[in-house]
Amino acid sequence: MNKKKKSIDLFSKIQQGGMAGAPPLIFVLILSLCALFTFTIADVFASIDCGSSGSYQDENLIQWSGDDAYINTGESRSVQSNGSISQVMSTLRVFTSRRKNCYNIGGIRMGRILVRASFYYGNYDGKSTPPSFDLQFDGNHWTSVTTSSTEYVSYEVIYGMKKNNISICVAQTRADEFPFMSALEVRSLESNMYTFLINGTYPLFLLKRVAYAANSTIRYPNDAYDRIWTPEPAGPGFVELHGGNVISNPGWMDIPPPLALKSAITPINRNATTMVLDTGFPPVASVYLTFYFSEVTRLPPGQNRTLKISMNDSVFSEEFSPPFGNFSEYSASNFTVSPNYKVSLVPANYSTLPPLINAMEVYSIGDLITNGTYVADVTGLASLQKSFDVLQSWSGDPCLPSSYPWDWINCSSDSVPRVTALFLGSFGLSGLLPNFSSMDQLETIDFHNNSLRGPIPAFLGALPNLKQLNLADNKFNGSIPPSLSQKKGLNIITTGNALCPSDKPCLVSASNDWRRRYNSLPIVLGITIMSFILVLDTRSC
Repeated sequence: MNKKKKSIDLFSKIQQGGMAGAPPLIFVLILSLCALFTFTIADVFASIDCGSSGSYQDENLIQWSGDDAYINTGESRSVQSNGSISQVMSTLRVFTSRRKNCYNIGGIRMGRILVRASFYYGNYDGKSTPPSFDLQFDGNHWTSVTTSSTEYVSYEVIYGMKKNNISICVAQTRADEFPFMSALEVRSLESNMYTFLINGTYPLFLLKRVAYAANSTIRYPNDAYDRIWTPEPAGPGFVELHGGNVISNPGWMDIPPPLALKSAITPINRNATTMVLDTGFPPVASVYLTFYFSEVTRLPPGQNRTLKISMNDSVFSEEFSPPFGNFSEYSASNFTVSPNYKVSLVPANYSTLPPLINAMEVYSIGDLITNGTYVADVTGLASLQKSFDVLQSWSGDPCLPSSYPWDWINCSSDSVPRVTALFLGSFGLSGLLPNFSSMDQLETIDFHNNSLRGPIPAFLGALPNLKQLNLADNKFNGSIPPSLSQKKGLNIITTGNALCPSDKPCLVSASNDWRRRYNSLPIVLGITIMSFILVLDTRSC
């Protein structure tokens, strides 16, 4: 992604603040202003226990609910538990019929959002064959999931929503390997969180989030946004630092939880020249990094801790000193790394103490988020789903990802795909056809062998690209609208319906048999005329 100009512009502003001489910078320092910051709790906090139908509160005070309200496909299963797994991992929902199955969550404030999907196979089917499958969000590819018989796996994405509902889907990629979902969590974030040199059009996929020297995992309620901070102890050559200062309402950007800032790691050797961080970078990826620095105890008089951040042995930040009772945050975005890419903390020449770090987040930056299927087509499909219950179990983006459209449609390959065909023959549809004229790119419509009734809608003839229309073997009545019968280049099939012939008058009747209505017309007229003559004769007498 091309963000070079924006990076240079931002760096120019920072240079005016005293950073002249530094290389083109992708870091920005954010000092928390506690007195000015108003802490806001996320307004959407959905925790879905897949495969469960009950609700309960876990040890973290998180309220979990079953998934019946979010999906109507799949089957609930229980895993083989040895007593070591959490309640939320004890059930799952497995999908054995369709290639793509989606959870839909609506009524969400548009903006930044965190979504976490978790999977625990647990040998629920007794086959000891953990499946692999794809994970998707809002029509975008998220990742390829590889499950385990003994461990659960979890994936997390942060992105800017383009509408007020989301869909999270699993899609089958291998024969006889069935996708499943164990847990799904959705948390709203503040609009300015994780936006340094990046906007909502690019997703952030979590690679690593650690709280150095933390005593245990940090999440809700200690993190209001329920980010999960994994404790990372001091390794060889490092020592842990712990303090008792409580940072109240820390930060105004990415809002780290205070508990993650109460511990840190630092080299044992005060003369250490660098502190290399284990970032866990993947092969060749564009990444987003955030680092947090805070002194956990007040430094003795005469002591000083000043450091700078180095990327591949090139300095990428100005020198700074972690504050006590507050914190400094640095973010870096839109640069390409590999596993051997080195991120280091380097002490200033005059620093009496080695560097420290409290917490770190590492994300890979995904591809541009799709706008989804053309809105007018989605509206038309929604009208069909509203009219026919059998279609309501299809959810998620109709056309995207491009390899996983709904089973009964075809889509174009445009950047914003259009629906070009409906294949709803023998679908058990019953009733009147709704108006889906907004789907003006349809070329093929197949409704054969259903129980559709009423007159054939005239709007079908107004679809400009329609070439094939199969309405055979339904219960349509009336005549074929002129918009269809006179449409050039249209192949229309209407056999097996109770339609009037185009060259004969058609009476409206309770009967659906046009032949019966048409052939009975002389008899009806004859009886009417004879009755009139008899009445006249009687009166003349």
